[in-house]
Amino acid sequence: MFKVSGIWVSPFEVESALITHPAVLEAAVVPEADAEGLLKPKAFVVLRPGAKTADLQEMLKEHVKQKIGPWKYPRWIDVVESLPKTATGKIQRFKLREGAN
Repeated sequence: MFKVSGIWVSPFEVESALITHPAVLEAAVVPEADAEGLLKPKAFVVLRPGAKTADLQEMLKEHVKQKIGPWKYPRWIDVVESLPKTATGKIQRFKLREGAN
């Protein structure tokens, strides 16, 4: 959990909202500092085969705003081929945080 605009945000909640979009297969969310040093959500998404990517980032941001609230939407969205996982299938968010810095 991390704070955005003084409100606690759960990465799992943002991920759950992202995967309800028909274009998204998997998602992972980590905190990232913006230009002022404030933490904001950053998402990494794996798209479903054949998903349209035109205006996808803005569509996903709006989708999350509608699902869980305007302060919780990811400010940055990276489309990736796969997410780093353990042998048991758990997403390794620390690797995403390391790559984000």
